[in-house]
Amino acid sequence: MNEEVLFARESDPQIAAETPDDTIDSQKYLIFVSDGLKMGVVAEYVVEILNNQSITYLPMVPEFVRGIINMRGQMVPIVDIRLRLGKPSADTSLVIVINVDGVQLGILVDAVDQMLDIPKQDILPMPAHSTQLLVSGMCSLPEQAGTMMVLDLEQLMPHD
Repeated sequence: MNEEVLFARESDPQIAAETPDDTIDSQKYLIFVSDGLKMGVVAEYVVEILNNQSITYLPMVPEFVRGIINMRGQMVPIVDIRLRLGKPSADTSLVIVINVDGVQLGILVDAVDQMLDIPKQDILPMPAHSTQLLVSGMCSLPEQAGTMMVLDLEQLMPHD
């Protein structure tokens, strides 16, 4: 690219507005819906999205652990996000498999909404007096798509 073209690009506000700003620090989120709430997980933790999985019941586990699935020979525990948030369960079979610190876990959700790049400065922390341990932050989604709560994956399973 010669200098004249480069200079023209920088001085033309129309072209400058269309050029993506690489200085904005952002992160991709997979946004899903559960009981009408939009929640997001950092996309780098998402392994796979599965539909119509047969969940095997496990006795003597917390109520929100619906069971396990066999994913290509690996047993993956399934957490019903509705039950984990204290809401009634629903008849859904959509599972988002995540990997946090080498541990795979499935999250049973109602629907997957979208994948979105969100600037890190747009994620607001939860208030200090908040007792909501499963949510680490929240942000307004563009184009009046509502509010997304960032699911704290580290807190999803009890650490007892």
